[in-house]
Amino acid sequence: MATTTDVVLQLAIILFTLALFFAINKFPKQTLAKLRSKGRSTAQSHRHFVQGAHLLARARSTRNQATAHGLAKGAVGEADKALAIEPRDAGSHILKALALDLMGHKSSALKSLDAALSPAAAAWSLSERDRGDALFRRAELQVAVNRRRRLESAVADLVESVRLVRDNGKAFGLLGQCYEMKGEREEARKAFEEALRVEPGLVSARDGLAQLGS
Repeated sequence: MATTTDVVLQLAIILFTLALFFAINKFPKQTLAKLRSKGRSTAQSHRHFVQGAHLLARARSTRNQATAHGLAKGAVGEADKALAIEPRDAGSHILKALALDLMGHKSSALKSLDAALSPAAAAWSLSERDRGDALFRRAELQVAVNRRRRLESAVADLVESVRLVRDNGKAFGLLGQCYEMKGEREEARKAFEEALRVEPGLVSARDGLAQLGS
């Protein structure tokens, strides 16, 4: 009886050892396979992003409106392909927003920037400077789409933008304009002065200060 028990125990130990050996060897391979798959997806997404950015740069540089529109539309298509692979990629959302804005689709561009600045996307792929620049772009669109209705939201974006990026004179200038529209003259003055400190030649800030002084 004891002999039978010993045999069973030894057999159990052997089976357990084999199972442990198999698990140890299999786990890294599964992990590596996932990493390889993610790497391929990331590379494909990056290729679409780069192609889209190239198309957008060409769209901005051409003087032919029809050509610019076609190139910007191509940039939107490449951004969509990148987002189909990496839906949380804030950079691709921003690329799409810039292309849509160039095409005159400001409301759609605003939605893309909202997606780029959502907590999931921003935390995944935006640096502080990128986030600050995106907030400035969104504030510009908010003012352009519906100046009065979106004024508070634009101010909130700009306050955060200049906190993150202190050397963006245009963001300070737009913040001054928003404060002026709200009737907050002293805050507007401070923002215009800061804009000129960062960018002394900024005409909109100089004009803003001049208007406040009148």
